[in-house]
Amino acid sequence: MGFTTATAVLRLSTGMLLFLALAAARAEPLPSWNESESRNQIVSFVGAVTDPGSPDFVPADARIAVFDNDGTLWSEQPAYFQLLFAIDRVKALAPEHPEWRDRQPFQAVLEGDLRALAESGEKGLLELVMATHAGMTTDEFSSIVEDWIGTARHPTSNRLYTEMVYQPMLELLEYLRANGFKTYIVSGGGIEFMRPWVQRVYGIPPEQVIGSSIKTRFELRDGEPVLVRLPEINFIDDKEGKPVGIHQHIGRRPIAAFGNSDGDLQMLQWTTAGEGRRLGVIIRHTDAEREWAYDRDSHIGRLDQALDEAVERGWVVVDMKDDWGRVYGFESSE
Repeated sequence: MGFTTATAVLRLSTGMLLFLALAAARAEPLPSWNESESRNQIVSFVGAVTDPGSPDFVPADARIAVFDNDGTLWSEQPAYFQLLFAIDRVKALAPEHPEWRDRQPFQAVLEGDLRALAESGEKGLLELVMATHAGMTTDEFSSIVEDWIGTARHPTSNRLYTEMVYQPMLELLEYLRANGFKTYIVSGGGIEFMRPWVQRVYGIPPEQVIGSSIKTRFELRDGEPVLVRLPEINFIDDKEGKPVGIHQHIGRRPIAAFGNSDGDLQMLQWTTAGEGRRLGVIIRHTDAEREWAYDRDSHIGRLDQALDEAVERGWVVVDMKDDWGRVYGFESSE
């Protein structure tokens, strides 16, 4: 290849790379979001807090965004996915516990009586969790969760649970991180239920997960140090617990918070009460065709008080039906 030809090829390649870089820079963020006021408010906020010339500029080390998980990053119907995990664990462990066939709430699980299970209330659900989540080492529990999340299927879609993740929210997580944000999960779900898979699914490392927990004890077993999960509650990361968990784990007040229910109300209040420009976002389930439609009267992910306060406090309410071009990654983008 002659010098002139090589120079021409180099110039062409450089020009093409520059064109692609400019095209990427100009590409609209959040491609699965429809053009809407909600999307525009989010993009405007990110632009304002990341522009050094803006009066709302926030240094990168203070750009913290917190996300609820159930109903915000992935679906939560017809039941919280961790509850479905506990139900599967009861069925798997039942041969070792014949007494469960005559004892609630285990009997309800084994007979598929969801009404009786619901009637067992918080006490019954807690008993299920303790029986299926405790009495093992942290490594053993992590392995069980990884096996389940890699194989178990959603009861209505027959998809892996990790396929029931919202594509628009994955894009939002990536968009925020590309703009210098650190993203955290702050969930009422179990911290050790989420940690084994969140980095692969959300790009969020396990140390940036805050959740409910049970007590853990250090032991030496055959000379090997292990952490053993005990059947005792340590911390409930829901409602008033969310700001407490944020303070204990992060030590900074976030500048953006994303939730979908009254369980996220206090997290949204705490985040948006700080100084400077703040962003509070509620994901509202309005799409009965592609997902589910529920809010004020739902027993799962109830959105009532937080929906009223959104108007008063200027929080962004994302309407899933109108604001999202697609809900899940497996949907057609057309």
